[in-house]
Amino acid sequence: QVQLVESGGGLVQPGGSLRLSCAASGFTLENYVIGWFRQAPGKEREGVSCISSFGGSALYADSLKGRFTISRDNAKNTVYLEMNNLKPEDTAVYRCATLRGVYYTGSYCLDATSFPSWGQGTQVTVSS
Repeated sequence: QVQLVESGGGLVQPGGSLRLSCAASGFTLENYVIGWFRQAPGKEREGVSCISSFGGSALYADSLKGRFTISRDNAKNTVYLEMNNLKPEDTAVYRCATLRGVYYTGSYCLDATSFPSWGQGTQVTVSS
């Protein structure tokens, strides 16, 4: 069975930082484009960032570029999302997703419907 497990969420004050991890088991992550998505209560799921299979390129939501950084360590079968200068509006459940057979980023990888495999999510709460 393939599995994705997110970790690293929690409660932080505005301006703080978190690093989320997406660990894969049961498959080799290097053959997958990876996306991070988030969903706040009552809101649509939105694409946060995505990264190419070997980490050579990445895309970010325009509103988040400069604060969030995606990276991957294929040797550890893990993708990361570093979040800096967090704001209350960043509060959401964050989930990672994988797409097999594609190696390069494009607008598709910020669209949740592009991804068939998902983790269960980790809660990020930004509050004072």
